[in-house]
Amino acid sequence: MSSKLTHALFNSNGGFASLVLRVPVGLTLAAHGAQKLFGSFGGYGLEGTGQWMASIGLEPGYLMALMAGGAEFFGGLALVLGLLTRPAAAVIAFAMLVAIFTVHIGNGLFMENNGYEFGLTLFVVAVALAIQGGGRFAVDNLLLERFGGSRR
Repeated sequence: MSSKLTHALFNSNGGFASLVLRVPVGLTLAAHGAQKLFGSFGGYGLEGTGQWMASIGLEPGYLMALMAGGAEFFGGLALVLGLLTRPAAAVIAFAMLVAIFTVHIGNGLFMENNGYEFGLTLFVVAVALAIQGGGRFAVDNLLLERFGGSRR
């Protein structure tokens, strides 16, 4: 891997604040993904989520459920660890935009009306982490040392 690419992926000047954002948001996203993928925490699993997604025009529903659930579950776990933080955050940001504009935007801002405030909050955190990286307390730092030499 080239040094420039390695630094772009793994280097971060963030500190403790990135950890504070990554862990709770990552756990929340992983739980939502587990609902979609495995039916955990009262979710509908891939079949049920896929049928619902197809019913709102996201087809093929099963594939869309797999992609959304995978982005949330695996992206959330990656955020918790600070592993490939920037790519994981970018995928999550995209997934949140899809959720906002296909499900929530017509309901207004507030969650009480199934609005987009929660998705928007997750989107903003994901964008911040995509820009800033995982911070000082992330597995990305170990990868940077291993593949990219010293931190800049």
